[in-house]
Amino acid sequence: MAILVTGGAGYIGSETVATLIKDGYETIVVDNLSTGHVKAIDPAAEFYEGDVRDREFLDYVFAHESIDAVIHFASDSIVADSMKDPLKYFDNNDGGTISLLEAMRDHGVKKLVFSSTAAVYGQPDEMPIKEDAPKHPTNAYGQSKWIMEQMAHWADVAYGIKFTALRYFNVGGASRDGVLGEDHNPETHLIPIILQVANGQRDVFKMFGDDYQTPDGTNIRDYVHVVDLANAHVLAMKRLLNGGDSTAFNIGSSHGFSNSQILQAARKVTGDPIETEKAPRRPGDPDELVADSTRARTELGWHPQFDDIESIISDAWRFKQAHPHGYEKRKQ
Repeated sequence: MAILVTGGAGYIGSETVATLIKDGYETIVVDNLSTGHVKAIDPAAEFYEGDVRDREFLDYVFAHESIDAVIHFASDSIVADSMKDPLKYFDNNDGGTISLLEAMRDHGVKKLVFSSTAAVYGQPDEMPIKEDAPKHPTNAYGQSKWIMEQMAHWADVAYGIKFTALRYFNVGGASRDGVLGEDHNPETHLIPIILQVANGQRDVFKMFGDDYQTPDGTNIRDYVHVVDLANAHVLAMKRLLNGGDSTAFNIGSSHGFSNSQILQAARKVTGDPIETEKAPRRPGDPDELVADSTRARTELGWHPQFDDIESIISDAWRFKQAHPHGYEKRKQ
């Protein structure tokens, strides 16, 4: 059985590819390498370099591989960037999904798992967040993902393409052996930025906002380990292949940690004081996002193994020490 993974050279995609191969699936990776890394792709996977917005390229891949299901990661995902250049996000995230759905329709592939986001909810009225909570994105990234979900719904109605949207929250950690991890340039995610300070690559960590409506004034997020997240994608794919209907699941630890708590945990894990300074809020950032992941646990059988924040940071730190400058300059 062959699974196509778009964005399979990225942080979450590469971990999912490794999980699929470990589980015995033939795996095909599509990535344009705009943010992904060739060295992150499992050598057992078949790799095609190209963009999901390119229908001719996708047709070539689908024609040359016997694909049973697709796991779709290829998208832009930086909230602040989406507020500066929203059209880029609608072009890549939504335009790419249209091309992919068209290719799946034309080549008879009827199973799709894709990465959505907690950002589809905006600033929820109740916490933790359930899947049926109102969808009011506060940034273009979240809006682009909500549009993806709506497009997938109508592709199911019209073409019978069954889908699962995984609305996940903040992702952290690295593979347990330290081989795969987070490597973005520039880096925008909280934990790797903090670890760059601990590793001497930044002078100071900037705390964006201390006046949120939270107990310590810094915003609160639900963190899920990348290994657990990869497992969720594989479980969702298996559910579809076994006849499951289209739906969406929240994927999160159901524990909320403030930015200040993340900082304190990183100081403990690394033993570094991690110099910090205050900075203005980022536009479009909700106060608090914490998942109710009951449905994923009961219907997918998903049970996160590494959901305490120190485990997540410890694994990310292990990768950082092995790859201080990313995949291209691995520590020998």
